[in-house]
Amino acid sequence: MDWDTLPFFDQHPDALPLYEALEQQILAGIPDVRIKVQKTQISFYNRHLFACASFLRVKRKQELPPCYLVVTVGLARRLDSPRVAAATEPYPGRWTHHIVVSAPGQIDTELMGWVREAAAFAAQK
Repeated sequence: MDWDTLPFFDQHPDALPLYEALEQQILAGIPDVRIKVQKTQISFYNRHLFACASFLRVKRKQELPPCYLVVTVGLARRLDSPRVAAATEPYPGRWTHHIVVSAPGQIDTELMGWVREAAAFAAQK
């Protein structure tokens, strides 16, 4: 992680370990990743955007854990998983999925499989 990323967590310092675990897994498992820190999200790119981390409210506030990070992936298919808080099809053949992560252990094989699938999908465009 670089110093440009730290200000993103000024309002959510407890979520920094979640992001660090996610970034470490992405950089270790996916080649040629570029990271762009923006005001509302941290985006992961290969050829195109394939995932991002944010504090998007994908559930009602009382349904969200006190410390969380939303991992968003774009896939060619809709995921059928209780882990997906919200899924939309912004255009045919592209599904955007929002997954709430509240512990480093939730950045697991299943989640990283979806992230790798999203990276492969983005690289094909």
